[in-house]
Amino acid sequence: MPVYRYNLNEVKSLSINEILSRRGMTKYMLAKASGVPHTTINDICSGKTKIEKCSAGTLYKLAKPLGVSMEELVEDGMKGGTEMEYRSTFDVFKSNVCHQVKDMGDLDFIIHTLQSGEIRKYFDNKWYPESLYLLAMVDYLSRENGLPISREYNDIRAHKLAEPLFPLSVVMADAVTKDGKWKSESLRDAIPEFIHFNIVESEVRNVI
Repeated sequence: MPVYRYNLNEVKSLSINEILSRRGMTKYMLAKASGVPHTTINDICSGKTKIEKCSAGTLYKLAKPLGVSMEELVEDGMKGGTEMEYRSTFDVFKSNVCHQVKDMGDLDFIIHTLQSGEIRKYFDNKWYPESLYLLAMVDYLSRENGLPISREYNDIRAHKLAEPLFPLSVVMADAVTKDGKWKSESLRDAIPEFIHFNIVESEVRNVI
């Protein structure tokens, strides 16, 4: 099974995503603060919906919690690109995915993810943790709901990360205690679909 290493520093920037990252906000947090649906924000951040095409009401709602003017938001959006040009931290990415599952529901999330082609886009862009995490989530939710596994991504399922990728909280806890306890416990409790790709994930439902 091929393994991949990755460098989280090799990224470019995209305005609205960059603002979210700098403010420590997730798309879900922006949705709650602005009242704009999470799916709409996700479409804007991914480039599916052009921000300059949004209504003035939507722009106003987004600009206020982001701390920018409506004009700045539109100007930055028109400088553009897609989410594939911006890469947040992996833990922020995971949080966004888990909130999306919570907001959309299992079945709609599976359908949306498979139709969007995001798994393949991330993989082709060599964003392996994101691609494999998204695929693991689809496979996990499919098993949970008694659905057949999509065969479209069998080639990607033949890959995994070179080393176990632990949640940041686990890494920090082990750094403090220096006994390896937290990593051992998280490996023991890891969801099979995620650990298959060397991603250590044990909880995707309990998100705030």
